[in-house]
Amino acid sequence: MEQQDLRPALRLRRLVNGFQVSQAIHVAAVLGIADLLVAGAKSSDELAAETGSDPGALYRLLRALAAEGVLHEDDARCFALTELGDALRSDAPEPVAGWAAFIGQPYFWQAWGDLLNSIRTGENAFRHVHGSDPWTYRSKHPEASSSFDRAMTDISRLVASAVVDAYDFGRFQTIADIGGGRGALLAAILRKYPLSRGVLFDQPHVVSGAAELLASAGVADRCEVVGGDFFAGVPAADAYVLKSILHDWENDRCIEILRSCKNAAPKATILVVEYEVGPPNTTPMAKLSDLNMLVGPGGRERTSEEYAALFDAAGYRFTGFTPSGALVGVFEGAPC
Repeated sequence: MEQQDLRPALRLRRLVNGFQVSQAIHVAAVLGIADLLVAGAKSSDELAAETGSDPGALYRLLRALAAEGVLHEDDARCFALTELGDALRSDAPEPVAGWAAFIGQPYFWQAWGDLLNSIRTGENAFRHVHGSDPWTYRSKHPEASSSFDRAMTDISRLVASAVVDAYDFGRFQTIADIGGGRGALLAAILRKYPLSRGVLFDQPHVVSGAAELLASAGVADRCEVVGGDFFAGVPAADAYVLKSILHDWENDRCIEILRSCKNAAPKATILVVEYEVGPPNTTPMAKLSDLNMLVGPGGRERTSEEYAALFDAAGYRFTGFTPSGALVGVFEGAPC
């Protein structure tokens, strides 16, 4: 029976049980199941041997994922990748494995388990549960930091082609990606616009892992890598790209980040790549991401009007929103 054919209460129950699906995908991502199936179908016993898993338990995981369409099971307990499951490959053009591996970790789930307290109090769940913000926590837990950096790189790769196709970055000579992680989005921009140069800016321990990605994209010779703190200052550029940065912060801190850009290059354009929250009864990914900001870093997703207000407070004039095929889009601000 298809989901749309279920009675309303059963459809709601599937939504309630959504955590089971995400956790199952998380385990498959951590075990690297998709990479083991790139060359073709394998039996659950073969996959158990290759991943060091219990054969019976792994089969139960794989058949559940096949029932959800992530894998395909044949009559001999052999499994193959589907179109959905292909995105769990580590080398997928639009990867999801890094995000799946990240969100299934206990420290992430524990924060989401405190959502009720956040709704009642307005407080940030992560800080309430762990006693610090996510950045401080990850600085003390290198394995969590590594997983987060991989997840952010995968997200950048997932949205990069759509954003680059939607927006004309070619009119800028120097483009600085602020909080740009390991450079996946900036690499995509520079590949398409060979006359532009880039500056990748993020915390030193993050950009230390960027060289291989930039080199493999063939743009390392046109990209300067700079470590630092965007609250303290950023390098000069003709345009600043901030993807998935401002949604991490409340308004006062967002204005500080924008003013750092303004102070470094008063005539530069600001390009914020984020969700647009949208009208009622639409954009569920944006609205659920907004809850994730409440639970995790303590920020929020915003409407065009809300970004316009931030731009104005920081000395920019909001000039429009360019949607992309990846659900996020580009909010543009021109210097006043």
